[in-house]
Amino acid sequence: MEYAAFVFGIFGLLAYLQVSPLKRRIDRLEEQLAHTEGTPHYEERTALFEAARSYIGRQVMLELKEDQEDADILLYGNSKRGSNTILDTDGEWMLVRVASPKGEKDKLIRLASVERISVLS
Repeated sequence: MEYAAFVFGIFGLLAYLQVSPLKRRIDRLEEQLAHTEGTPHYEERTALFEAARSYIGRQVMLELKEDQEDADILLYGNSKRGSNTILDTDGEWMLVRVASPKGEKDKLIRLASVERISVLS
């Protein structure tokens, strides 16, 4: 039984090692597509940038992509215990102030890692 688990563990490790560089390559290609006009990635990125720019100074709820989540934003900024305030943004980055019961932190977040922005009323 232990031998079977060892063999499956080795196969799992080999599969991960083959897929890992492919994932990085796909992420790089998506980033390049985000800079190419006329593609859905470019339009999505442009709409997100416009939304972030219009929400400067307002409290927002940020939804990050699954593989790029930030613990402070998830635990404090998107709950009743704290808030996220967009301080500044450009085409690549967004400066967010995360207020929590422990204090305030300024975080620099890649715009590509943001899935959705919604304004808190």
